[in-house]
Amino acid sequence: MKRANLSRQRLAALGLLGIPLLTYPLFGLAVGQWGSWPAGYVYLFGIWAGLIGVAAWVAERKGR
Repeated sequence: MKRANLSRQRLAALGLLGIPLLTYPLFGLAVGQWGSWPAGYVYLFGIWAGLIGVAAWVAERKGR
């Protein structure tokens, strides 16, 4: 039971970390091009995929 509570706290902290990372002030810092893609898109989808990956890792660790 205690393990589930720790996982829930970690997921909540991850969600709270994701909010400022996906708002305009930090999103606006990504200017220019990265390869042939706009840097804003690379930043947005990179952070989004990273948050999903870390959330999946935390959720899968729950069973161990």
